[in-house]
Amino acid sequence: DGASLHARAASMARRQERAAGSGGWLPWLGFALLPLAVPPAVAPGGCPSACYCVATPELVQCRYESNLSVLRPAAFAARPLPDLRLLRLRHNNIQTIEDMALQGLPALRTLDLSHNPLLSVAAGAFAGVPLLRTLQLNQALLAAPLEEQLAPALRNLSLRRLELAGNGLRALPAALLPAGLEELDLRNNSLQRLAAAELRSLEAPGLRGLRLTLGANPLSCDCALRPFLAWLRAAAARVPDARGLRCAGPPPLRGATLLRLRPEGLACAAAEGGEPGRLETASYVFFGIVLALIGIVFLMVLYLNRRGIKRWLHNLREENTPSCRSP
Repeated sequence: DGASLHARAASMARRQERAAGSGGWLPWLGFALLPLAVPPAVAPGGCPSACYCVATPELVQCRYESNLSVLRPAAFAARPLPDLRLLRLRHNNIQTIEDMALQGLPALRTLDLSHNPLLSVAAGAFAGVPLLRTLQLNQALLAAPLEEQLAPALRNLSLRRLELAGNGLRALPAALLPAGLEELDLRNNSLQRLAAAELRSLEAPGLRGLRLTLGANPLSCDCALRPFLAWLRAAAARVPDARGLRCAGPPPLRGATLLRLRPEGLACAAAEGGEPGRLETASYVFFGIVLALIGIVFLMVLYLNRRGIKRWLHNLREENTPSCRSP
């Protein structure tokens, strides 16, 4: 009956909380719904395909016992969820998101697709969720470069927060930043710096209030970092973790705090394979050695030929001295 189903639901919820606290992971799909317009208990037959649903007054949760590789059109429309606000699809081996996959979730505000090996995202993948404000794609872009696919998919969204942590990004994904974005998580990527052109894109209308988190990136503290360092000092309020940013290289500056660096102390890197900061100094030293050797050789030639030079100078003086003879 309804009471026994509700008791089983509460018991399962407590077991899941204990599993989450212990750090165990299974492929799962979580729905957090506030408010929840469903009765206290829902039969499994009313769930989306391959889901087992448990309803409590605060939560509707579906747990996949097998991997979910493709999100097809209207994947969650089997049972209407008009008030669903949070959809978690982490660790489900999702590789493909087709057009209108989220149709039937008009109130969705947060979508978490982290830790999925995404390979294909259709241009209309996020159509039908006009209220989506937070998109989490942490460690979801490692399997394939998806910027060109994601850009049109995000174009018509009004995102306020975008999470792209742990994706091995080497540059700011400017094409993925819709106007009005307020928070961008780029932690734990492969960024060595933000180039001048990337910094200019952050000053575009609609992005001037954007806040970035950049921790755990291998920042290279050479002369190419100077534009980013100047921007960081002027706009530190836009980088909440600015005080914690540290150099990953070159070796003399490894671990140094970025905001304590002096621009003039950032040496230019050598050519590929060389040691940073030493190319220019080595060139000047080599040039000085060559000049010194030329000078030494010249002085040795003069010394060895000093007698001949003396005779030559004496003869030259005699030739230029007029002779005085009496008639």
